[in-house]
Amino acid sequence: MKGIIAALAFGLALPAFANKLDDTAKNVRDESKNKVDDAKDTLHTDSGTAKTKRHMKKAGRNVKKGARNTKNDVKDGVHDATK
Repeated sequence: MKGIIAALAFGLALPAFANKLDDTAKNVRDESKNKVDDAKDTLHTDSGTAKTKRHMKKAGRNVKKGARNTKNDVKDGVHDATK
């Protein structure tokens, strides 16, 4: 019976950890895209429209990254508060 309860608890906790790992992977991917965009800005070889489009995408990635981090902080806070 204890084994069943432990397996059930582990099964319910696993998606929370997987989601956090997935968010970390997304943050790493977004950060690498930002580095590529920064390198393109350093070269100064693109037109105004391409540059504007790239900056808008970068701003969107930064907002999404912030939202993911805030979501995880709130989840951790709720989890800590329930202990």
